[in-house]
Amino acid sequence: MNQNHANFQGQLDFIQNLLQEQFGSDEAKIDPIQYDPECPLKYNNFVYNIILHSPPFTTRNDSNDGPRQSSIVPLPKGAKEFIMRLTNPDAEGMHARTRVEYEVAIISLAAAALSGFKPHVVPSVYGWESAAPPSPQGWILQELMSGTSSGVPDQFKALESKDDKTIVHGDFTPDNLLYDASTQRITALIDYDFACILHPSYEFLPSFSGAGGQFQGWSDIESSEQTALREEKLHGFPSTLPGNTEDGVKWDGAKVWEDKLERLDVQRPRTIKGIEKAADVDAVLRSILPWRVTNSDVLRLQSESVILKCRDENEAQLVKLLDHVGF
Repeated sequence: MNQNHANFQGQLDFIQNLLQEQFGSDEAKIDPIQYDPECPLKYNNFVYNIILHSPPFTTRNDSNDGPRQSSIVPLPKGAKEFIMRLTNPDAEGMHARTRVEYEVAIISLAAAALSGFKPHVVPSVYGWESAAPPSPQGWILQELMSGTSSGVPDQFKALESKDDKTIVHGDFTPDNLLYDASTQRITALIDYDFACILHPSYEFLPSFSGAGGQFQGWSDIESSEQTALREEKLHGFPSTLPGNTEDGVKWDGAKVWEDKLERLDVQRPRTIKGIEKAADVDAVLRSILPWRVTNSDVLRLQSESVILKCRDENEAQLVKLLDHVGF
């Protein structure tokens, strides 16, 4: 039996007993979240959605029988649905005896640091137990946070070929090509640092930036040229191209690129249905962790005011991107 699934029933029984002890609750509905019984990797935690038949009247931490745990908040009145996280004693890469205490402490610090952010994004903790002996099981009972359950998968519904896989270079640019001018042939494709196995559409997102072939996600700060280029890669170039500009789109090069891909009958944005949604998700991820405010070399060369300006610009763009994709 799979290592993650070996004690599945024991975990359900533990949660039911804990809910009875904490809330005096009868049988509760317990559903695993993002759980695959055949997953070959050890889960760090086993996460469950808990639904009580009726709101609890009290918890162990509301009683006067002992000291109140730190870093927890009272249960909201009328709450019936929670998240229960059980530690996996077989998980690697963390200190088993203090992992619950550490997580609860960080949640408390994060909640304080983000207290001015509305709506609140850090889940409240309603109770916890250490994973250190003599405790039989480490656990955290916390707030069920609201969200769109299928938000990211919805972005890929239009990607009909989403199960396709191929070798992706990840940095396919002129800098990584060697060329023989006498034969007009490419003689080498080098630098496989970012190579991976992914959907064919991904190659167009980070690669081809110097050849007019890169396909980017939506951005409200794009020039009208970039917006037009994105649309024409999806729907076809006009017979009369706009003129090239020094710092703008090189339309003739972009058109030559598309014509060549078409003659070779290879996949390209126009033939990959749904690529624009995948590109939008990629744009969101890049805005969450933009290299201009995370790369140590770039940060060292910039003043604090420039760094803060870049951060604020990326934050504003991220908000607009999330709104664009429906969050």
